[in-house]
Amino acid sequence: MDQELDKKIELKDKIILFLKDNKRKLIIFLLIVFTIIFSVIFIKINEEKKNILMSEKYIQAGIYLTSNNKEKSKELFEEIILSKNSFYSILSLNVILEKELETDQNKILSYFDLIEKNIISKSQNELLTLKKALYLIKISKTFEGERLLKQLLENNSKYKAIAEEIINK
Repeated sequence: MDQELDKKIELKDKIILFLKDNKRKLIIFLLIVFTIIFSVIFIKINEEKKNILMSEKYIQAGIYLTSNNKEKSKELFEEIILSKNSFYSILSLNVILEKELETDQNKILSYFDLIEKNIISKSQNELLTLKKALYLIKISKTFEGERLLKQLLENNSKYKAIAEEIINK
């Protein structure tokens, strides 16, 4: 029993000695851990605020569009696209295309390119490629549109059936 007590005391002394010897390292380590945790939390809160701001701008743009203030609506939709928000940028581009708020084809194609660079999800990227192909066909750039549709076919996209149907028309 005395041996067990001695071992416990030795272990306790070893821990205390280790803490005394490495006090500076432990403090630095803890500071780094807390800084990383704080930074991650700060970044997530900041991203959430930006997302809320973009959602409010999207709603405001929709209100302007409903009240026939197309110019102000277009400005807000463009601002959302330029913000590179992965969700609301795609929605904004859809509205611009559907309501024909922008007539400059090069500008619309640049919006497609900008959004493509910021999409992470494969399914969103495929959907955007399909929409771009349809837009290119609509503006009489049939060869480029069909090339994108064939790319969807080759990649075995979930939009493969739609792409085949469009190509065969």
